[in-house]
Amino acid sequence: MNSTTKSKEFEQHYSGTLSDYVTAIAWSPQGKTLAATSAAGEVVLWNNGELTTLQTGNGKSLDCLAFSPDGKFLAVGGQDGQVKIWRDTELIATLENAPAWVDKLAWNYTSNQLAFSLGRYVQVWDADSREIIVTLNFENSSVLGIDWRIDGQYLAISGYQGIKIWHSQNWDEEPYILDMPSVSVAMAWSPDGKFLASGNMDRSVTVLEWNNPDPWVMRGFPGKIRQLAWSEATTKLGAPILASSSVEGIVVWEKLEDDSLGWEARVLTNHVGVINAIAFAPKSFLLASAAADGWLCLWNQAKEVSQIITGVSGGFSALAWHPQGKLLAAGGEQGELVIWSKVLRGQGFGRS
Repeated sequence: MNSTTKSKEFEQHYSGTLSDYVTAIAWSPQGKTLAATSAAGEVVLWNNGELTTLQTGNGKSLDCLAFSPDGKFLAVGGQDGQVKIWRDTELIATLENAPAWVDKLAWNYTSNQLAFSLGRYVQVWDADSREIIVTLNFENSSVLGIDWRIDGQYLAISGYQGIKIWHSQNWDEEPYILDMPSVSVAMAWSPDGKFLASGNMDRSVTVLEWNNPDPWVMRGFPGKIRQLAWSEATTKLGAPILASSSVEGIVVWEKLEDDSLGWEARVLTNHVGVINAIAFAPKSFLLASAAADGWLCLWNQAKEVSQIITGVSGGFSALAWHPQGKLLAAGGEQGELVIWSKVLRGQGFGRS
């Protein structure tokens, strides 16, 4: 599909460069700051057109970053086993975990508690007391996914043979276990906290409705499920939409009224390279997908391509929507950091 046939929804707003592959990007919850990490170990902040370096490259890849819900803390983790936490631009804590590689971390939505992976374990660090409050043993394998439910009550951890879910008010309680015969590669709670989805190595997607012991299992993908994304917006049934990516294809799942029929699939095809990131715009069904083919596709209503964005010399590696949806940021395999802004309609002449 030729992107010139339709009017642009987003236009380039900023472009900068890190020295290596952009591994992760995230907006602060208030939307003032974009943070990015690279395979060279850099940590940078973009704010109002200015790029500030929090950490220069040390040759050790950083693989994950996240802002706390109040936007005060930024945590990053990576190859050297360190978890570093900044408050504004001041480094306030360095947690040493070598030789473990920290490649997953997530903040609780309701308190300043940071969960991060250490091989087969997850530790939870409290930013207020500055100490580790619990170490959770996943046992079956290395941890491949960490996600808190929106109410902060439950922490889900995924890997080989499924997902374990701990109650954050009682860490000593045995976790709820969602068993599966495969490896949970990608995992995410829906924004409303009603559903938990798992993308699996055996080319299936499992969706658990909380308080319902029988999960739905959807099959028929070309490869393992690499990414999942839930919409904040909900359908007439009151359920969010789930997007899942496998190799260069996307399958969008919409819940049907009849629970026994489960979820209906539609396939989105346009990419010719492996999809590295997918995300819904806030409070909308506009889906963005970024791939190794150098295309960032915008899918209107998660159905058809409405714009194809380019702007990196290799492929895209990461993407993140601004909390109000007015900006879209992406990282490139060659270190590019690009931000697009939503085109405002009807602003004088020449804008259609």
